[in-house]
Amino acid sequence: MTTPPPLLPALAERATAAAHARAPGCACGATVTLADRPDATVVRHAATVAKAHAPDTDPDALAARLGAAARLPGILLPPLRPAPVRLRGRHVTFWPYGTPVDPDDPDAAPWEAAATLLARLHRSSLPGLRLPPMRGPVKAAHAVARLRAAAAHPGAVPVLRAWAGLPAWARGEAPPPKTAVVCHGDLHLGQLVRHPAPDGPWLLIDVDDLGVGVPAWDLARPAAWYACGVLPPEQWARFLAAYRSASGPAVPQDGDPWPALDVPARALTVQTAARAVTKAAAEERPLDEVERALVDACARMAALPADPAASGAT
Repeated sequence: MTTPPPLLPALAERATAAAHARAPGCACGATVTLADRPDATVVRHAATVAKAHAPDTDPDALAARLGAAARLPGILLPPLRPAPVRLRGRHVTFWPYGTPVDPDDPDAAPWEAAATLLARLHRSSLPGLRLPPMRGPVKAAHAVARLRAAAAHPGAVPVLRAWAGLPAWARGEAPPPKTAVVCHGDLHLGQLVRHPAPDGPWLLIDVDDLGVGVPAWDLARPAAWYACGVLPPEQWARFLAAYRSASGPAVPQDGDPWPALDVPARALTVQTAARAVTKAAAEERPLDEVERALVDACARMAALPADPAASGAT
């Protein structure tokens, strides 16, 4: 399923107009579609990016998240406009273009930059701005709901069992432990760009899940990849060391980080596995090696004693 046809050309037209307003008379070239999914359509024209957010986006929450990005330059990519506009029933935001991480050069992945930016974000204060809750647990719950709705696949069983063993807050069913830390909510290497392009400093992008919550959630995806054998130990060590060097509050400054990371890492493992199994079921194929590693990790998690906090205690 992709975006209804009327949205994409209209969004491209808006991006083109915004680009020419920033650089009148430029020979900007063609408009490029960067993403076209049910939850987001993103186009680029020259140095301007326009994003149509998910149809169910809360406009007040989005406005608060834009405000946070505008007030945290050097950490988050700032928007070009302070508020979203409406287009074809969707909320649209405008951003400067930044150079993304090169997916074909994993050895050059900016793990230290990502960790340092997260630590700075987690230490940020935004007085007077009422940020909504970070949406990480809700996104994990959506991935599991899609898995349940998908065609039957043998990989689904351990994933759902591992999900059932998580605390209620990690499943998006109860408030998280009390915290007022500003979190990104969906950290992965695709959420970093260099701005100004092509070789400016790294910044975090995508504020859709930004909010207050448990900061360990932002470390959970690389932690989960490391635990599943997908992320090499040296890259995980670089990431964790850089976060600690920047005085990030999600984990202790020394010693074992896993008491803080365990629940979020298990939740992100389940989310990633749920997406993988859902995709495999839709394509009517067996799991590949990485997908199997994720499901195997869920099976190991499901074999552990149930967490008492899964009843809803925080």
